[in-house]
Amino acid sequence: MASQASLKKQQELQNTYQNYKSTLQTIAQKIGDIEQETEEHKLVLETLEPLSGDRKCFRMVNGVLVERTVKDVVPVLKIHSEGLKKALEELVKQYKVKQDEMEKWKKKNNVQVVQQPQ
Repeated sequence: MASQASLKKQQELQNTYQNYKSTLQTIAQKIGDIEQETEEHKLVLETLEPLSGDRKCFRMVNGVLVERTVKDVVPVLKIHSEGLKKALEELVKQYKVKQDEMEKWKKKNNVQVVQQPQ
């Protein structure tokens, strides 16, 4: 009976650990996506900034290519870029909080991770 309770506790610890790892991996993936999108915005802004304001350019809006002028697009891109930076900062904070939470949980439950050969 004691070994069955121990086995159940071990299974619960493994499930909790997997949940933490999964959450961290999901947040890390989102961070990577936003970093890539931020870099793309930066490249586009660097390309458009020196151009004349009345020059036409094209922008993808919800899967539709729309013709605009540089003076219309640049302010919108800057706003989106700032929004992405704020979202990135927030996700990095979430990641650190979740990572700290996992470390505290590991210490509290005396969990030691054993890597299995893959």
